[in-house]
Amino acid sequence: MTEAKNTQLQPMPVDWQRALAVVAHPDDLEYGCSAAIAAWTDAGREVTYVLATRGEAGIDALHPATCGPLREREQRASAGVVGVTTVEFLGHRDGVIEYGPALRRDIAAAIRRHRPELVLTLNHRDTWGGSAWNTPDHVAVGRATLDAVADAGNRWIFPELTEQGLEPFNGVRWIAIAGSSSPTHAVDATPGLERAVASLLEHRTYIEALTDKDPETYVRDFLTTQTTALAERFGGTPAVAFEVFDH
Repeated sequence: MTEAKNTQLQPMPVDWQRALAVVAHPDDLEYGCSAAIAAWTDAGREVTYVLATRGEAGIDALHPATCGPLREREQRASAGVVGVTTVEFLGHRDGVIEYGPALRRDIAAAIRRHRPELVLTLNHRDTWGGSAWNTPDHVAVGRATLDAVADAGNRWIFPELTEQGLEPFNGVRWIAIAGSSSPTHAVDATPGLERAVASLLEHRTYIEALTDKDPETYVRDFLTTQTTALAERFGGTPAVAFEVFDH
């Protein structure tokens, strides 16, 4: 599905209290979602982060045994900037996440544990709008998250979860995909933009390995460009966009 470039984005649903964000790596949420998350936590909503990996293979100059704990610390600090206090890591291997029952089970367990009304994940398609190839980790985690929403409500798919005290949960009302080339809804990025910048800057070690630019200039330019590019489709307001499905 390809959305017309001038299609207006609708406001995100607001009649929910708990959201679960499931992504592959530290910084996946900060590269685009955190301004929306800051707005949600400001409104008293609860957002929990679940990351499949610790991003341990993400910095060439750092051995995974060193990189993983460092990136985990940066992610927890980053989440705190936007009001997120619960951050969980599933322990899958960075760079070689496998789509399949084990990943679906881990995410379904998180959904049963946290019982969100909104589940958020990252682009699960092969490309970023046809212009750049997506990574296998993003594809695997995004697709597994979409499937795990249904898995979480079916007691017979992963019966071991019920045996562990995680009862089936069918209360997810929406699935929101960030980084989609076909967004349908958006959140005003303005109130949370400064915290989004600060949140992404907490991933300083990764950013310094990624670019020779001044980290703050790089982060501010990236997030400002990204959010203002959507303003024409959201009443002139800088925005964070999502592709939203009812469940």
